[in-house]
Amino acid sequence: MSEPDATRDLAAPWNQAQPWRTDDAGELEIAGRPLSRIVEATGQTPCYLYDRWRLDARVAHLRACLPAPIKLHYAIKANPIPALVGHLARLTDGLDVASVGELRVALDAGTDPLNISFAGPGKRDAELRQAVAAGILVNIESPRELEALSQACESFGASARVAVRVNLPFELKASGMRMSGGAKQFGIDSEQVPALLADIRSRGLAFEGFHLYAGSQNLKAAAIAEAQDQCYKMVRGWADMMPAPLRSLNLGGGFGIPYTPSESPLDLGPVADSLAALQQRCAQDSPQAHLVLELGRYLVAEAGLYVTRVIDRKQSRGQTFLVCDGGMHHHLAASGNFGQVIRRNYPVMVNARPESSEIASVVGPLCTPLDLLADRMQLGEAHVGDLVVVFQSGAYGKTASPREFLGHPELIEAPV
Repeated sequence: MSEPDATRDLAAPWNQAQPWRTDDAGELEIAGRPLSRIVEATGQTPCYLYDRWRLDARVAHLRACLPAPIKLHYAIKANPIPALVGHLARLTDGLDVASVGELRVALDAGTDPLNISFAGPGKRDAELRQAVAAGILVNIESPRELEALSQACESFGASARVAVRVNLPFELKASGMRMSGGAKQFGIDSEQVPALLADIRSRGLAFEGFHLYAGSQNLKAAAIAEAQDQCYKMVRGWADMMPAPLRSLNLGGGFGIPYTPSESPLDLGPVADSLAALQQRCAQDSPQAHLVLELGRYLVAEAGLYVTRVIDRKQSRGQTFLVCDGGMHHHLAASGNFGQVIRRNYPVMVNARPESSEIASVVGPLCTPLDLLADRMQLGEAHVGDLVVVFQSGAYGKTASPREFLGHPELIEAPV
């Protein structure tokens, strides 16, 4: 699908590479069709809409920037809707899952089990047995998991494919969420890795490599490149201890996207240069190995919209409130209640209202002041029935939200 010719750019610093388009009436366009028509075809508001063209363009951009041997995996946790996973399964080299529920989605998408990996603390014995039976790669996060995998192998008469997830001794600087450094529930502390490698060898499991995820939502290319270089050096220090030649080195992801006008998009150039150097070193040090990037948010977030409809317009002591049929129960992250230290507005617009503007707050129907999608933003003057769009909504949306809170109706998700 090609991007339609635009009549007008929705100029926004948070989406410099691929600005959304509006027509002369201010109607947002997706795949050449007006938003209001797509919503009618979808059947209801609230809804999440995902632009397939933007997914294609993001992966193509990464392919063009990164060294060709780098494997690109999609981390399903960012957005597990089956239609979207199936689309990305055809574009990427593998899928990373964090539960057997996500494993089912990955397998249903037709992904080769050889290209699926399973990470996450607290994997139950039954989940580990299922992973071994499916033939996927399991990222070990504790000695207990290693024992359970050994028992599963004895039951099936097969050797589990394993990698070691490492709790690194450093953090990814400037990341929104730090996944390593210090005491963490994720992975094996780096100082304990040699003993675990020896245990893997003694149990005869099929060792393939390492999973090293330092942090997420990072917009600093230098910090990402530095972390990747440190990860590679650490793994090389274990070269003589590995039970088998290195086959897979998952360097995680951490690529962030801008959510506010004050943030600039990640510059892929320095990261690509660093990965090219690492790829050359890896080809010399471990000819059988490949480097993996595990990306979630970076692939899908900017392709997604959350659309809700104004059901009431209220004035309270000089402040305008647009009360909508959707809110934090569908989009917790946009409300600022999904790990943000300081609440910041996502980019928001009122569809087809370019002629006038006002300062207004967009709120949902829930009986809590936390149900806030936009706090005193400059928006088009909205009326009852108008559509409100929250951009950057393709990742950690529906499945990361308390949808049963207060019993409001469920929403719809639809790739476009």
